[in-house]
Amino acid sequence: MFSVSLAAQAPKPAAEACGPCIRADEEFLAGDTLHGRGSGTEDEHLAAAYLGSELRRYGIEPAGDDGGYVQTVTITTRAVTSAPKLTIGASGHETEFLHGQQIIVNNVGRDHVVAPLHKLTSAKGALEKGEAVFIPPSICTGQSCLRSVTSLTSAGAAVLLIAADSRTRDQWQRLGARLPSPVVDMGTTAGSSTPRVAVVLLNEDAVKAIAAAPDNTEINLFAELGPSQIAHTWNAIGILRGQDPDHAVLLSAHLDHLGVGQAVNGDAIYNGADDDASGCTAVLELAHALGAGPKPKRTVLFVMFGSEERGGFGARWWLDHPTVPLDHLVANLEFEMIGRADPAVKPDELWLTGWERSDLGPALAKQGAKLVGDPHPAENFFARSDNIQLARRGIVAQTVSSFGLHTDYHRPSDDLQHLDFTHMQRAIGSMIEPVRWLVNSDFVPQWNPGGKP
Repeated sequence: MFSVSLAAQAPKPAAEACGPCIRADEEFLAGDTLHGRGSGTEDEHLAAAYLGSELRRYGIEPAGDDGGYVQTVTITTRAVTSAPKLTIGASGHETEFLHGQQIIVNNVGRDHVVAPLHKLTSAKGALEKGEAVFIPPSICTGQSCLRSVTSLTSAGAAVLLIAADSRTRDQWQRLGARLPSPVVDMGTTAGSSTPRVAVVLLNEDAVKAIAAAPDNTEINLFAELGPSQIAHTWNAIGILRGQDPDHAVLLSAHLDHLGVGQAVNGDAIYNGADDDASGCTAVLELAHALGAGPKPKRTVLFVMFGSEERGGFGARWWLDHPTVPLDHLVANLEFEMIGRADPAVKPDELWLTGWERSDLGPALAKQGAKLVGDPHPAENFFARSDNIQLARRGIVAQTVSSFGLHTDYHRPSDDLQHLDFTHMQRAIGSMIEPVRWLVNSDFVPQWNPGGKP
């Protein structure tokens, strides 16, 4: 529907970021009509169709399924049907904890996880694949703890046992009333079918019990699962073919958000204007600028991934069904939350996650990009967007952002009224020429020693 009504007249070339275009894209993507673009919902599907229609308007070829711009991602899910339980110790002598009482289970990975206990002594401690890793409060607590120990998930931990922080304890009853997210299987390849690490938050009694147990104590996590259900999410994909078909640059964002949830001050729509409609508008404006110019040297992919908020399912699927061979990808720039200026840096600056990990950021800065290092290293933003899926495949993949840790994050108040459109136009405009250089140069970004995840 959108491609018919919006493609009637090609836009004029963009010499700089188009302010009215940015506002129009945000008003559609983050308006109440799309109900927060919940992962895997028809509202997300509609957002993908809209993004595809805009790519067509800017002269970008379709690269989705069946000659269109949308790639359908198929996911098999099994819902958790009752409160999971965690046991410590051998059968007959175990101590049992129940979801909503002594523990909060974020996700279970599969119906039964059994693993030896490993009590971590530092955030960078070594571990063996398949362990149940206990992270004591002296290292970190709560959801933010996941950000500082993300390396454990890629190292193969089966379960993360984390002390609850004060915020989690304050919401314990609400969190306990909600069952963990469904178990997901995306296919047969190693990258897709590997179970997600199970994450369990512990109250004080559970922390004491696990801290007192010796290493290698058997940990069991049980969950009852319903029958398999087929679900979908959607990616929006376009391609600008370059003179060199063997080298490509990926410009990406994620198109989903949290949908409709618990009301806050009477508002239940989690619009996601900053997270990450702002990143999608950036990708569209770069498509606008590059599509209006001469054919680039390198092929450019414009991809807006679905279901990032649920575990990067769109990006994971795309990596197993890529638009071009993965070894053709020179770099990936993800755009995430650029809807406001970050007071931790200069007003006209953006920052790049994992700045020290590669030479990509410094190279873009030399070409005029107002990019600096991430001022919030403790948040581990490098591993919290879809770029991490590509980085784990060896591709130099980093995220451009200006998220200043505002309190509207993942709340209904992340809406149009809280965007700074002047900042967005300047921020996106500042990246056009550096990105144009990247897609026309011979520069091949490299990981710095120790930088590859």
